[in-house]
Amino acid sequence: MPTTIRGTTYYRTAEACETAGISKNTFFRWLRSGDFDDVSTADRHGWRLFSEEDIERLSEKAQRINTRELVAVS
Repeated sequence: MPTTIRGTTYYRTAEACETAGISKNTFFRWLRSGDFDDVSTADRHGWRLFSEEDIERLSEKAQRINTRELVAVS
């Protein structure tokens, strides 16, 4: 469930990954390998909070990967 802080809507990791069309495992693999820069916002428990811009970055990364896979198959 999205949360709004100071007028900005944030989403948890599962929501962001689902919106971007990837699994959480894929997201965490990208973080570990340095293929994706981590988000800059966390809640008081340390859980990542994704802004709409963060989700857009994640979606673009997923789209680039999917496009490369399609080209490789062709």
